[in-house]
Amino acid sequence: MPDAVQKSPSSTPVGVDTNRASIARVYDAALNGTNNYEIDREVLRQVATVAPEVNDLAWANRNFLIRACRFLATQGKVTQYLDCGSGLPTAENTHQVVQRLQPDARVLYVDNDPVVLAHGRALLEENPQTRFVEADIFDPKQVLENTTVREFLDWDQPIALIQNGTLHHYLGADYADLMVSYTDALASGSFVVVAHFLDPQTPEHSEIARRMEEKFTHSPMGSGVFRTWDQIATMFGGTRLVDPGLVLCEDWWPDGPRYTELNQVQECIAGGVGRKA
Repeated sequence: MPDAVQKSPSSTPVGVDTNRASIARVYDAALNGTNNYEIDREVLRQVATVAPEVNDLAWANRNFLIRACRFLATQGKVTQYLDCGSGLPTAENTHQVVQRLQPDARVLYVDNDPVVLAHGRALLEENPQTRFVEADIFDPKQVLENTTVREFLDWDQPIALIQNGTLHHYLGADYADLMVSYTDALASGSFVVVAHFLDPQTPEHSEIARRMEEKFTHSPMGSGVFRTWDQIATMFGGTRLVDPGLVLCEDWWPDGPRYTELNQVQECIAGGVGRKA
């Protein structure tokens, strides 16, 4: 965590508990955003005691999302997006990336964090091609049966379902079934995007993954599971992985040559894109 002082939001949205860390706000803090509180920054400080580069988890996750969205909007020709666990507008967001390439693209965000909800309502006022729904992304039925979700997106046409940096906060063992519930609802030609904390199961990196997991799960945030390659692979709901498959986030179609080696944290987050036949 950088030593620089970060400002907390000037006003606190209704329903926000500033004594309890929020997943969205911790992520915002890691991306050097300003919509976070001391309790959120404390989570990163705790993890930084075992992994000083902890912020690179968030950056690897976000940069992967941006590249995946560019792929979906250009090569995939996708014009509908269901972004689960949208988080806060710190860096480029899904709608900004895809609507720059596909101006008619519709993006529906789903989250239930009060701070995210406040930003979501503001977003609705400035972008008619974007919607925001309050729902629990770990309850597919609640999301899929939402009236706005059903009406704003055309479920007979391809949709990009995004679970970017979300499922490692789901502590249940039925994460594969959860994702099948989503993918079963998608039309042929749809895509699934997943990024997840990784236990590489290698001597040099598994130890740091487990140390970070211990800090995350016992921090004021309370979640952050590092799963194996095989476990993450089950989260694509039976879709076929697009080349290069499930890889480190930093290795999924990077923007250019790599001049520096990946650090230990960047080796502990993986991502991929799957396409439904």
